[in-house]
Amino acid sequence: MLYLSTDFRRVLLGSAAVILSLGLAPASAQDAPTIPTIGQLGLEDVPNLGADDPLMTAEEFEIGRQTYFERCAGCHGVLRKGATGKPLTTDITRDNGYEYLHDFITYGSPAGMPNWGTSGDLSEAQIDLMARYVMVDPPQPPEWGLPEMQASWQVVVAPEDRPTEKMNDINIENLMSVTLRDSGEIALINGDTFKIEEVIKTGYAVHISRISASGRYLLVIGRDGLVNMIDLWMEHPNTVAKIKIGIEARSVETSKFEGWEDKLVVAGAYWPPQFVIMDGDTLEPLKIVSTRGMTYDDQVYHPEPRVASIVASHYRPEFIINVKETGKILLVDYTDLKNLTTTEIEAERFLHDGGFDSTLRYFLVAANARNKIAVIDTKENKLTALIDSGGTTPHPGRGANFVHPDFGPVWATSHLGDDTISLIGTDPEGHPDNAWQMLQNFTALGGGSLFIKTHPNSDHLYVDAPLNPEPDFSGSVGVFTISQMNADEEPEYVTLPINEWADIEDGQPRVVHPEFSKDGTQVWLSVWNAKDKESAIVVIDDKTLELVTVIKDPRLITPTGKFNVYNTQNDVY
Repeated sequence: MLYLSTDFRRVLLGSAAVILSLGLAPASAQDAPTIPTIGQLGLEDVPNLGADDPLMTAEEFEIGRQTYFERCAGCHGVLRKGATGKPLTTDITRDNGYEYLHDFITYGSPAGMPNWGTSGDLSEAQIDLMARYVMVDPPQPPEWGLPEMQASWQVVVAPEDRPTEKMNDINIENLMSVTLRDSGEIALINGDTFKIEEVIKTGYAVHISRISASGRYLLVIGRDGLVNMIDLWMEHPNTVAKIKIGIEARSVETSKFEGWEDKLVVAGAYWPPQFVIMDGDTLEPLKIVSTRGMTYDDQVYHPEPRVASIVASHYRPEFIINVKETGKILLVDYTDLKNLTTTEIEAERFLHDGGFDSTLRYFLVAANARNKIAVIDTKENKLTALIDSGGTTPHPGRGANFVHPDFGPVWATSHLGDDTISLIGTDPEGHPDNAWQMLQNFTALGGGSLFIKTHPNSDHLYVDAPLNPEPDFSGSVGVFTISQMNADEEPEYVTLPINEWADIEDGQPRVVHPEFSKDGTQVWLSVWNAKDKESAIVVIDDKTLELVTVIKDPRLITPTGKFNVYNTQNDVY
């Protein structure tokens, strides 16, 4: 058997408790896959294992399943059929073989596969285990319906017992909700003072923070499907209700249309593939809708059409729900849950993330397997355009809206698979010739970008590259000056050495997710290191591009996404 370090053995022995805490029941005799031997697979390159040895033990399989959930499932899928990442079904992984898988996990690729080994995120023992794990058939995860949701649902503070007015002196509109990925927490950081006001226990690896229409409630969802509703009016903001809506999830949103403010919450799951509409005061589950069904193009059944991004329409009482694998966008009318009305729009695969244009009428979403951007008119409820993104694997986050000196209003996306930034015209009335056209492509730091960001009060466009395997790229941010852009030449950018400014000596931290303060004068960047190493948040002055401060605290464990309350509440990006 492969030698396991003391720390890894400790993780292995505690894996059952960790898995149960995330809602992933350990494999039983009925659902555990048959683990082939080395000889049965015809492998000769697995260290320390002979032809008669099983590819892995049952105990190793459990820790592999947990690691896959935490690190891999988001891109490759629970059933490993692929989406943002390539498929990892066993016909592919066994053909590639152990050495290929081991090296790919270790070194990553410029197309967006993280360098789990050279970055220090996974040890040599963990990489060895995962190279073997993905050659074993994936387990079938359990379903998660109303009984399971109701059993997990908890109203911590009843609505009638909550404050009737704001009970703290925090400037809530400039508060930052910061994901502490590997500790399963968020930090509420004061944007005026840079003080950590609260650290709140949440689900594992909070994917997104959303703000209710009133600005009072902060909704966060972990990758383990746990939704927390946090009351920002409390003397010490904290969770007032929570529910687990699935086993793996990414998205949450609240109703925003006039007359429906704060009344409903919706969350989407990766597994089971479904979305859930809940009461806006208590998170009581009211309606569960499966997204399993036929792909829009081949019209074949897909067992895992995951719910990606969700936004609330500003023009109708509707949730806009993007279903990855089927390539369909669902406009769900939430006024009558008994007689649910849904408009189904065929777009493209695999739908991922996106945001509104500056008028909040048009929603632009990346279909990153086909390198397309779909544009939905939320006033007319129809597909307006399907645009080639100009690069490989568009990954916009919410995207970035700004007025280009030559093109007029545009929306920008970066790409996970290459160094391309693409600009799309978004003004059909003022600039009809440019509307819904790919107007310009230019290069930034490198492949592996996750987020691009600007602000109405800023003359700068920020682009990260946290998944690039090169430390000089992953540890910096590229900044373009908008007023210097023109239609005839590629704009230049400056590189800010964020890791150098953070002064972190150990590890290979990644710089991720630029986020503006409410007034657009400051930009916050996460310096995301391994969970056992120092991380930080770097704040820079947007006008001068100079360092304002570095926020360090032992509680800042793997900070990633940051969400300014005002900007998030009002879809400012």
